[in-house]
Amino acid sequence: MLVYQIKIEYLGTNFVGWQRQKNGLSVQEVLETVLSDFFKRKIILIGSGRTDAGVHATEQSAHFKINKKVLNKNHTINSLNFFLKKYPISILDIKKRNKTFHARHSAKERTYKYFIINRPASLAIEMNKAWHIKKKINIASMKKGANLLLGTHDFSTFRASSCNAKSPIKTLKKISIKKNKNKIVLTFVSKSFLQQQVRSMVGSLKRLGEGNWDFEHFRKVFYSKKRSMCASPAPSHGLYLTKINY
Repeated sequence: MLVYQIKIEYLGTNFVGWQRQKNGLSVQEVLETVLSDFFKRKIILIGSGRTDAGVHATEQSAHFKINKKVLNKNHTINSLNFFLKKYPISILDIKKRNKTFHARHSAKERTYKYFIINRPASLAIEMNKAWHIKKKINIASMKKGANLLLGTHDFSTFRASSCNAKSPIKTLKKISIKKNKNKIVLTFVSKSFLQQQVRSMVGSLKRLGEGNWDFEHFRKVFYSKKRSMCASPAPSHGLYLTKINY
């Protein structure tokens, strides 16, 4: 059997998430159907991670096994995207990998970006693609809180109750917050994340930026390890999976 990796871009607005579910259409289901039809055999796709409903990806990674060689990469990509054209999904690349490659377990780093539009006017072009916050945000306050999250910690405060990770201990390798005019971009890099961890961190950092929390309260919330202390998670539509490094 040969192992192939694909890189995928998708707009998650109308999907129930990456993973197949009984309650609606998932990105995985659409891709498996198209790949199976194209290769004329059942394809099981393994993703690098399970993005939630409404979350987008500019470079999701997945792999599948097949006993058929891809002879013409460009033709394959163009053909698959032709059949995907009625969905907001695009296959960016396909490459042969060694037999030990696993889209999820082989990943060394995952990068997520969260987009906030900070202005009074409602969103038109970026509706469902960023979090619209009208109240002016203090970036310096958010950065101070973000620095506290760097490194290896128990992130139980930011962990969804339905998270099935074996441990709440994670290492946040990088976190940056940049503002350009009215757009704020938060970047998070880690080997792996807990369910809803990024959105929960953003929701709490937003409380700092708006002045609803001071730094000491933010610190208390983080070190409490209590989900009940966490701010409401940021909306899913502002979150993007942007890079998987192997």
